Amino acid sequence: MEGKTIQESALVMSAVMLPHQANPAGNVHGGEIMKMMDNAAYVVAQRHARTNVVTARVDELTFHQPIFVGNLVTCHAYLTYVGKSSLEVSVTVEVENLYSEAPVKCALTAYFTMVALNAGGQPIRVSPLNLLNEEERQRFEEARLRHEANKTRARNCITPPPSYKV
Repeated sequence: MEGKTIQESALVMSAVMLPHQANPAGNVHGGEIMKMMDNAAYVVAQRHARTNVVTARVDELTFHQPIFVGNLVTCHAYLTYVGKSSLEVSVTVEVENLYSEAPVKCALTAYFTMVALNAGGQPIRVSPLNLLNEEERQRFEEARLRHEANKTRARNCITPPPSYKV
């Protein structure tokens, strides 16, 4: 399989936040932004894999700034790692107040792990990531280490005590 570059699958998508996406005070629900981030990660992974992909994990989801009705939200998403069937997508959300000259701010960041699936719903091998420079290689190595640590944690899954099960 021939490798694809990060730029070939990268995505920028924007939306103005509307009242139905917010609470009565005008704060946009975090879940609305998370859904937008998940959609962005999906597109990036699907562009690379050219097959169905699903979200397997979300890491380091951090809220940096509030988002309000009327703000322009822009997701920047790109691959940081590609394994056999898993792909890590970095997603950064910027928020812009369209009613002021205030600078654009970073509102959320996260890493989404997506898994490529065949028509039967089984993981399928994807083409490798073609890294073009040292910065991309460094981000790839950091993501590979995150991926390995996540696999180790998953193998050592600790179930809650019976008193905590519902």
